[in-house]
Amino acid sequence: MIAMLNVHPSRVNDLLEPDELQTEPRLAVDSYIDSFGNRCSRSSRRRALRLSSFHSHQRLWQPDPFNLVCPGVTVGSLPHEVLYFLLSSRYCEVDRFSNIAVELFGDVAPAGAACKPSATGPQPRGVQLSAGQADKTALDVYTERVGVCRDFQHLAITFCRALNIPARYATGYLGDIGVPCAYHGLQRMVRGLP
Repeated sequence: MIAMLNVHPSRVNDLLEPDELQTEPRLAVDSYIDSFGNRCSRSSRRRALRLSSFHSHQRLWQPDPFNLVCPGVTVGSLPHEVLYFLLSSRYCEVDRFSNIAVELFGDVAPAGAACKPSATGPQPRGVQLSAGQADKTALDVYTERVGVCRDFQHLAITFCRALNIPARYATGYLGDIGVPCAYHGLQRMVRGLP
């Protein structure tokens, strides 16, 4: 099992105590840093397991900047290393969403504008929170209209990628602490799917 429940290594100096994953029953836990710089905890157990972690930190940082007038960039202008974040993946079937994304959000092009808050985005039927399935894809969430937070992210990523907006999944970090909810436009649009 690989758990991503630790504070990002870039914030370790803000911790007031060590950030160590506890297991019940007690198991050996190995830590490593993945290719995105996240701290991961790895252990083996075939039976029930309880994971816990407690830490406190100083809040010395500011919210991530959010550019409300971000200009659109053509795919041809993107750096090579960003193109990976436009591709389909196991959970994000970009190729199957191209027509849906353009139909729902095509009128907010260019790409930069699609990430802006939108009070006029589609509203009638949203996606409801429910029990999760490990193999649920963005298309499953879109058609069934239920999922967990991870599923909402896969759906948002898929819409972004289908609109040629590079997007990826990042876990365990709230980089928008202190940013008013009104600025979470795409998240609001996804929740209000027709």
